[in-house]
Amino acid sequence: MTLNVLFAALPERWEFYRDSLNEAFQSARLEVRLQQDFEPEVIDYIVYAPNGPVMDFRPFTRAKAVLSLWAGVESIVGNSTLTQPLSRMVDSGLSEGMVEWVTGHVLRHHLGLDRYIRGAPGWDPVVPPLARHRAIGILGLGELGQACAHALTALNFPVSGWSRSAKTIDGITCLHDEDGLRRLLSDAEILVLLLPLTPETENLMNRERFSLMPKGAVLLNPGRGALIDDNALIDALDSGRIANATLDVFRIEPLPQDHPFWSHPRVTVTPHIASETRAETASLVIAENIRRSEAGEQLLFLVDRVSGY
Repeated sequence: MTLNVLFAALPERWEFYRDSLNEAFQSARLEVRLQQDFEPEVIDYIVYAPNGPVMDFRPFTRAKAVLSLWAGVESIVGNSTLTQPLSRMVDSGLSEGMVEWVTGHVLRHHLGLDRYIRGAPGWDPVVPPLARHRAIGILGLGELGQACAHALTALNFPVSGWSRSAKTIDGITCLHDEDGLRRLLSDAEILVLLLPLTPETENLMNRERFSLMPKGAVLLNPGRGALIDDNALIDALDSGRIANATLDVFRIEPLPQDHPFWSHPRVTVTPHIASETRAETASLVIAENIRRSEAGEQLLFLVDRVSGY
């Protein structure tokens, strides 16, 4: 049987995904008609991006699942028209890209490279501690958080991770609940934010929580912009509580040109490049989920509507 699969993402993404998806479907031995436009009632699966053309899922009466190309699902999980199973994107390309961005900026700040790259010429050696003496904290121990934690422990950093529910991960100090969060923040010299955005995590990093961190700590946010209270972060930077914030995600994107992050001397802005869904790896995940669905197996990375991720 031929399956009708709707590609419901921005039109400019079609040329990146068309061939990769068709190759992945063929490898999975799936007969698929992949198009950007179908009558809704004949669609079997929706390959979806939140900034694409589909917002009302009610016409897709035959659709068996919505397969997101994005890791974050906060903009769709509350959609009352979505009754089909929703799967978020977890793929090797996303993980590899995130690990590279996080380890690169952790090492940058650990080694104090800005002093030599941006500083005035002069012979002023400052020897950093060994990695084993630099405490790293990661908020969020999902697929991306765990990948980054393992990469950093391989570099000999002591890593603590926090999640909403208790977890056990070899080599990582795993913490949860409010007491665990306070303990992690009080130790973390470099803090990485990789939590999903939910009502419980919005503005998680506020004035009170910044005040718990060691003076001169560094913040990295490649997760979600709204995890941070922007004004609280600026105050923490101005006071020296936070020595530097390297930010890849923001409440409004592109970041408005008049936002104070652009001009703050202790802020580095990167334009949402920490991790990008790669067509060649994401297509394999999409094809595998369709194969699973057709075989009556459980979807990979199925979203829990209650928890929001």
